[in-house]
Amino acid sequence: MRNFYALIMAGGSGTRLWPLSRQHCPKQALRLVGNRTMFQHAVDRLETLLPMERVLVVTARHYVDTLAAQTHIPRENFVVESTARGTAGAIGLAAIHLNQRDPEAVMAVLTADHYIQSVDRFQQALLAAYQLASQDHIVTLGVQPAFPATGYGYIRRSQWLGQVDGFAVYNVEAFVEKPDAARAAEFLASGLYSWNSGMFIWKVNRVLAEFARQMPAFYTQLQTVAAALNEASYERTLAEVWPNVRKETIDYGIMEKAQDVIVIPVDIGWTDVGDWGAVYNLTNHTPGGSVVIGADHDQLGTDTCLIRCDKKLIAAVGLKDTIIINTKDAILICARDRAQDVKLVVERLQAAGETEYL
Repeated sequence: MRNFYALIMAGGSGTRLWPLSRQHCPKQALRLVGNRTMFQHAVDRLETLLPMERVLVVTARHYVDTLAAQTHIPRENFVVESTARGTAGAIGLAAIHLNQRDPEAVMAVLTADHYIQSVDRFQQALLAAYQLASQDHIVTLGVQPAFPATGYGYIRRSQWLGQVDGFAVYNVEAFVEKPDAARAAEFLASGLYSWNSGMFIWKVNRVLAEFARQMPAFYTQLQTVAAALNEASYERTLAEVWPNVRKETIDYGIMEKAQDVIVIPVDIGWTDVGDWGAVYNLTNHTPGGSVVIGADHDQLGTDTCLIRCDKKLIAAVGLKDTIIINTKDAILICARDRAQDVKLVVERLQAAGETEYL
């Protein structure tokens, strides 16, 4: 397993977790669940599996200092994008760095915005996936769906291929975009679908071959950057090439048409902490079903709410299913079933040029 590496993607801006998640301190650097930041949770899950020397992080330049201070990952393991170009770009850039270090590397692509309750089972699944990826398969972990979610993509499995270390393994028939409620219910009832966790395991040279086959223009750009690795011209080359890279997701750019993809369905207590609704679900509730974080509070007839505030009294009267997030310069008040729409507030602020709130 000396050629097994993990890549943590930690460059997202977390707009649905505004106003706490900001450009200077995004969601991965925040304590949203428990007393550890989301980034620290992601690293903690790997500490007994891999040495930190084999954990890479891809992120934006202005996040490096904050994230590096939170862990013992070597500074040289931070791969910096000059500008965000989607998950395909982030993974491709990390892949050429890792390929130079170890051309035989097997890379597990993970993210810094997931919460996983069953860490032991997660590690066991990664080890099973490593065995399969070492045989040149592209492997993804599919999460056993707990309800008919409309906010996640899905993976439809086909032929059963057997078991590896107690995990069932299947061919992937298709990656499916986020469904409406009716289709999500059909997916759940069929028993053939997993949630797309966005976790992938592959040989680094295998994913580079897929970039060459499916995204040839991007692959050419990667090779230009790769030629400058460890050269004085690297930063200049990256700054010239990267803004011209097409912004694309790894799902659409590679996975939907990749060859020989297999899925391991897992039940690991997985949550994508993408909005305040997820934070509510993962935090201890009061007898009335509310979550109160960091605030003195006085609740009268208030149930099933999320209230977060530092050093201030929050009095809530007669509220239900409401989110209240109070920061030093902004307050969010939102219906809990509209948590996904918080990103629209950020888009409006961007359009209005009110960057002081971003």
